[in-house]
Amino acid sequence: MPAASSGADRDAVSRVEAAPIMSVRGSVYPSLAATDWPALYADIDSCRACALGASRHCAVPGTGAQGARWLLVGEAPGAEEDRQGLPFVGNAGALLDSMLHAVGLNRERDVYITNVLKCRPPGNRNPEPEEVACCQPFLARQIALVRPSLIVLMGRFAAQALLGTEASIGSLRGRVHSLDLAGLKLSAVVTYHPAYLLRNLPDKAKAWQDWLLARRTMQAFGEGSEN
Repeated sequence: MPAASSGADRDAVSRVEAAPIMSVRGSVYPSLAATDWPALYADIDSCRACALGASRHCAVPGTGAQGARWLLVGEAPGAEEDRQGLPFVGNAGALLDSMLHAVGLNRERDVYITNVLKCRPPGNRNPEPEEVACCQPFLARQIALVRPSLIVLMGRFAAQALLGTEASIGSLRGRVHSLDLAGLKLSAVVTYHPAYLLRNLPDKAKAWQDWLLARRTMQAFGEGSEN
């Protein structure tokens, strides 16, 4: 079990900031609100709403426990994810697994993991706004199906897409955000993307503080991890 929270920790958990509703282009898949998991995965696999559908090798919808209380959202698949059709594999995935283990979570049992984009941008370039817009209905439906208690937003594009802001990661970290997404009232914590941490090792200590904040937030909900 973690050590007792300090007053500053409790204050960080209690500071909840309102965020805009995520804009969802229902015209892309107007019937998505009634889509179950198999149909959603099939829609993602067959999607050609933007050019990424033609350049990808595999669509990468998501993985993990579909009824998890933790939802992890990254930015976009990389080369290895595009080959395997699974999010967060390779070195970034190994680092994510280590961080999950450190807060008492298991990838398959305790979390559902997905990305803002379901297809790899060529050369791992940054997501384009129109690509994010095309994928938003899929992410919104995943949120509605999972119904998580907490969303961990990993990386700038994940944070900006769901919080409706252009603010930096540094300014969004360290507090709990309140979201109104897919008809649900949710909480979110922002942290660095594991791939970024592999290139910027000193920021791993900051990311660890983000994961501790996420765990304290879940414990405040009465849904803490086992460790």
